[in-house]
Amino acid sequence: MSASPNNNREVKLVRHVKGAIHPEDFAIADTIVPPPGPYNVVVRNRWFRVSISTRLMAQEDAKAAEGIPFPPLNPGDTLADGAIGEVVQAGSACSLAVGSLVMHPFGWREYASVPEHDCRLIDSDDPDPAAYLGHGWTAYAALTRGIQVKNGDTVFVSSGAGAIGSMAGQIARLLGAARVVGSTSTREKAGWMQDELGYDAVVTRDGGPIAEQLAKAAPEGIDVIVDMVGGDQLAAAIGLAKDGARCVLLGALTAELNPDKASLQAPVTLDSCQIIFKGMTLQGFSADHAPDAFGLWIRDLKTWKRQGRIHLPAATSKGIESATSALRQACAGQLKGVVLVEL
Repeated sequence: MSASPNNNREVKLVRHVKGAIHPEDFAIADTIVPPPGPYNVVVRNRWFRVSISTRLMAQEDAKAAEGIPFPPLNPGDTLADGAIGEVVQAGSACSLAVGSLVMHPFGWREYASVPEHDCRLIDSDDPDPAAYLGHGWTAYAALTRGIQVKNGDTVFVSSGAGAIGSMAGQIARLLGAARVVGSTSTREKAGWMQDELGYDAVVTRDGGPIAEQLAKAAPEGIDVIVDMVGGDQLAAAIGLAKDGARCVLLGALTAELNPDKASLQAPVTLDSCQIIFKGMTLQGFSADHAPDAFGLWIRDLKTWKRQGRIHLPAATSKGIESATSALRQACAGQLKGVVLVEL
């Protein structure tokens, strides 16, 4: 990357998004990063994350939502998301030294001015960006704090090829699950989930009625539901849940990926009698509910990676020019794992 703080590029919203993402919705702008104040640093970004929630936050009526780590966007605003970069300038009162590697919430730009309190120091010279910017820690927190996976459990993970699901299936297995079933949009993704992520079975959106597919994939029922989709998939999983089943709700892609308009409303009809009679637990969860889980996730991840027991899938493109294309592909369901841009 050839830019400097006095010659910076960042991606701005040109107009509110309506329906699908279009290239004309965004533009790369040349900007100048001011010298840091006493408690700020200037960071040269090396990677940043691209989230499908950007489409939701770029709509005209967008509202802040818990679990989405960036605010609603208006035309002229610079996009934001998690990023990793190197401190190149530090304010006079900062404890972070020049050369430090940090994680912060101001991606979608080559250089960022960041308050020190928004930086998380990374204790590694060569970090795997998917470990820090991916949603493995969301899945880890959900399966250790939101609900608990027990030895022998059958676990169903909806959107199992996505940023959270690609990690949740693996982590569930590492925590003792005996059978892990996932869902995805295509048979190509299903094969990848089984070959690369260790799913025992995968149901697909084009494979027939979800309830019928799921009944074949989990003939003895489901103990744990990790849901990112909602809609028919959540209803089908609850219909197959065992007594005492636990369900953690982490997202609602039926709303976020609605082709006409992304939304924070995800209505679904559930059989409440089954939930009552089975003594089920349904819990909405965000990793923000358990911030201390991040350090534990990094600790356990190091062990699992050393043992060769976990894979961190990522779709990585290079250069800030590729970011909006990556966003369009992510919203179209064409990518696997966490979506990253390397600068």
